[in-house]
Amino acid sequence: MAAQTQTQIQVQTNCNEPEYLDDLLCSGEELEQKQESCLVSPVRCLTGESRVESAWAHWAKLGRPKFIVAPMVDNSELPFRMLCRKYGAQAAYTPMLHSRIFTETEKYRKEEFTTCKEDRPLFVQFCANDPDILLEAARKVERYCDYVDINLGCPQRIARRGNYGAFLMDKLPLVKHLVEKLALNLQVPVSCKIRIFPNLEDTIRYARMLEEAGCSLLAVHGRTRDEKDGKKFRADWKAIRAVKNAVKIPVLANGNIRHMEDVHDCLEETGVEGVLSAETLLENPALFAGFRTPEWVAESEVGIIDGRLDQADLLVEYLKLCENYPVPWRMIRSHVHKLLGDWFSLHPYIREDLNKQSRLTFEFLYELVDRLRDTGTRIPLYLNDTQTGVAANSSTS
Repeated sequence: MAAQTQTQIQVQTNCNEPEYLDDLLCSGEELEQKQESCLVSPVRCLTGESRVESAWAHWAKLGRPKFIVAPMVDNSELPFRMLCRKYGAQAAYTPMLHSRIFTETEKYRKEEFTTCKEDRPLFVQFCANDPDILLEAARKVERYCDYVDINLGCPQRIARRGNYGAFLMDKLPLVKHLVEKLALNLQVPVSCKIRIFPNLEDTIRYARMLEEAGCSLLAVHGRTRDEKDGKKFRADWKAIRAVKNAVKIPVLANGNIRHMEDVHDCLEETGVEGVLSAETLLENPALFAGFRTPEWVAESEVGIIDGRLDQADLLVEYLKLCENYPVPWRMIRSHVHKLLGDWFSLHPYIREDLNKQSRLTFEFLYELVDRLRDTGTRIPLYLNDTQTGVAANSSTS
């Protein structure tokens, strides 16, 4: 297990040889001096156009990533991020981390935040309602990421009970304070992920407030707080475009992404710098390489071919990554169900065997895939034949 003095954040430098951060960076007195020198951010003195220029310079330094893994609780962990990166993702968010628990609990830090040198660009996302606690959590990760992100979009009941996420839309002075606290004290930029208000003008005022408070990048989920069901409610790309036109910092879009055609349409219609995907990636981590599930293949569509890849192949790749980058079994179990959901529908008795397992092993899961294959089932992922070159490069990288 790799460790950092005090924070105990696990960072692995490659698949097989974790190293201690003190060996990679500095140790003892050097580390303390470095931490002390980092207490005040250089962007503290930047205002107006200078801050905007700094935001764009940082985005350009990262290569202007367009295809991004969205933050997903328990589902955008390191091995899944690495799988998505192999298949075209150019940046990724961590799962949402609870800032208070992160500062208080070493076990939580070790299990919930792992990364490696190939895991960049990286957004580390926190939920929070206390600026001081948020800053304490952010300081523990700022050296291992490219943005510290504030979750202002979670619409679930747990966020209501915990007073964070989209329910801070009712407490804008607190939101402003959270952003300002990080912007004035971190070495990395602050990003925010938001949902839209029912009223467009309220959304625009919200976005401008975040920009003025020091947000360097804004991800906009084009649904309101009450529109939780992504299949029932279409994301409002026009609202995202309005936000893009209203602020000067880079903007990302989230919502309505099922395949690469949606990605390109979203980029064109909104004018944003990049697109986030969440639910679709869980079923198809190869989305950004041009693959699509049968659900999104129209019968009349021409040029669509078998991509010679399926979700069972992707699951095996994911499991191998998990062996190199350990994560809690609950995360692994969740990905098995998401990736093999269509297969389990055809063979529910195999899913029942999985559900009976109180403790999982890699051996059991590899055998489960073999059992599915032995049934003769294959549910291919499809490609537009113009994208086969891209897909080939992804599958061999």
